[in-house]
Order: sequence, then structure tokens, then C-alpha cells
Amino acid sequence: MDIKTAKRWFNWHKWSSLICTLFLLMLCVTGLPLIFHEELDKVLEKQVVADIPPGAQPLSLDSLAVAASAQYPGNHIRYVFWDEEDRNKVIFDLAPKPDAPPEQSKYAMLNLYTGEVLSKPSTDGVMAVILKVHTNIFLGIGGKLFLGLMGILFMVAIISGIVLYGRIMKKYDFGMVRKYKSRRLQWLDTHNLLGIVTLAWASVVGFTGIINTMSDVVLFMWQQGQLKEMVAPYAHQQPYQGKLASLDSAMVVAQAAAPDMEPRIITYPGTMFSSKHHYAVFMKGNTALTSRLLTPALVDAQTGKLTDLRKMPWYVNTLFLSEPLHFGDYGGMPLKIIWALFDFATIVILITGLYLWFERRNAARLQWNRLEKIAAENE
Repeated sequence: MDIKTAKRWFNWHKWSSLICTLFLLMLCVTGLPLIFHEELDKVLEKQVVADIPPGAQPLSLDSLAVAASAQYPGNHIRYVFWDEEDRNKVIFDLAPKPDAPPEQSKYAMLNLYTGEVLSKPSTDGVMAVILKVHTNIFLGIGGKLFLGLMGILFMVAIISGIVLYGRIMKKYDFGMVRKYKSRRLQWLDTHNLLGIVTLAWASVVGFTGIINTMSDVVLFMWQQGQLKEMVAPYAHQQPYQGKLASLDSAMVVAQAAAPDMEPRIITYPGTMFSSKHHYAVFMKGNTALTSRLLTPALVDAQTGKLTDLRKMPWYVNTLFLSEPLHFGDYGGMPLKIIWALFDFATIVILITGLYLWFERRNAARLQWNRLEKIAAENE
């Protein structure tokens, strides 16, 4: 690589890193607690247990829906889902209208066997606030897309760093840290070494992070693509205004169509994940991988009959798989600890990168001052 090309790669690395560094620091700092969000939720939030009386049978979803609606008069149920760790807890999402923004959601968690209201989960807890900062910095879809752009710059910094490190390692041993040189060179070598050690992790987290910021775009593509095809026969029909079909019957019909799966979420007509004519029952698999993927079954909200069931397109499945991978949710606590260590190492990389930039500027300024002084003395 000639000097001109090396300088070009150096500039790519410098400016892509500088532009995104502060935002990446924020993402790394907020990402640390999010890696352990399940464990922290148990500490920060009151845990409730869904006790099952001897001989009790599960209540119907329809009766639970009535109990949930009574908690928030004037609101309507939009989504029904189950607690991931305890399926005896059923959670209802209610809002003033089906297409209300997520910020207007209210929640009621009920015991599947007794109908007891266990709690009313909120969306303004500590972990919820950290998640919002991490995902969109409280700026909605604009914040998501902006952080996605920062993720792209991060990937540019990674690629250019690989190129530059390869050039350096032609002269030195791999992993070299010049301990007996200047402090700036020691930090430079440490920065480079940590960068190459965390390369694979940073690439995975950076790439999946970019995908996650595209969630609203992916949802729109699915709505305008597969979902539109699935509800095409209802395109010119007026929304049904009468009493909706039973929730329980909708779930039974969906389970009969996908007997090797179980329901994860039921969405009501008029929400962003269904049509104005359908319940959408999203089914999940029963393995570590397939449990992350959802298959929508559309059930006519008037007749209670199944109208369509399809696997999600590849771009939606990519999103489903990238989010848990981004936070290290696939391998239990050992993987979370590894994710946290790499996250901390990346924080060190970002801080040393800023330090090296300031030191380089200071060195250049001192050199310029010396030149000015020499020029002044020669006049």
C-alpha cells in the first residue's frame, strides 16, 4: 500500500470514528445494563407470582379480556401476549384507539387461572428509559435512523481500522504494545490491539444494531407487502362493527393450523400488525431458534375462521434474529458476560481513540508554534 492510499484509509478511519464516537459511547454505556435487562428487571421491579389453586383450570381469554378492560375504562384492548418466563401470566395492552401510538399503551397483567390482576406494568421504569435512550434517544423513528447512520460509520471505522492495522503488523509482531515508548504510542498500540481483539464482536453488534434501527422500515415493508396480500380479499369491505368473534376460538383455530407452534401475541383488528377485519395470532416455534421467529395466522374477526397463515419474509426474520443477538440473548449468562466484557473493551477503544486524536492535535499545534517561533527569530 503506497503512502497516498494509506493516508486515504487513515482519513476514512479518523473521520468516521470521530463523528460517531460520542454516540457509540452512549450506546455502549446504555447497552451494558440492557445485556442484563432480565436480571435487573427482577431486582428493580416488584415480582409477582401467578399462583395456581389446586385443581384450577385456565380461564377463557374472553373473560380475562373483560377483567382487563375494567381496569382502564374508555380504552380498548389492542394486544394480548404471555409472559415469556411464566405463561400463567397474560398481559393485555389497552389504548384509547387501535392505532394509537405505543406511548399511549396501558397494561394489565392477569393470572390465567384466577383472573386476578397481578400488576399494571408501566413503560417509564429505569430499564424502559435506558432502552428508549439506546434505541432512539427519545426521537422516534428519526432517532432510530440517525443511530443507524452512526452504526454505518462505525462499520466504516472497523473496516478502515482493519486495513490500517494490517499495514502496521507488516513491520511489528501481532499484538505488539510498545511499553517503553511514549505514552501516546502505548495508548495507540493498546487501542489497535483491543480493536482487533473485539473485531468479530464489534462487527456482529454493529451490523445487528443497524438492522434493529430499521425496524420501522421493515414493519412498513411487511405491511405493504405480505400483510397487504393476505388481506387483499377484504380490501373493499367495510370494517365489521358488530361483536367480535371469541378470542379463544381465534387462538384454537390458529393452533389447529400450526399444531407444532404456540401463540405468542394476539393482535386485535385495526392495529398495525393486523387488518381492520382480522385478529392476527402470531405463532412461535418451540426451539431456541424458532422461538424467535413468528408466523402470522389471520382469523376473520366476524366469523372466527382462518383466512391465511404464512411464514414471515426473510427481511422480517432477519430483524427477529438480530435483536437477541445484538444483546447476547442466545447463550444464557455465560454469553451475556462475554458480551459485557467486549462492550467494556469497546468503551476503552472509544475513549483511547478520542485521547489519541486530542494528543495528535496538541502535538501538531506545538509543532506549529515552534515553527512560528523559529520564523520570528530569523526575521
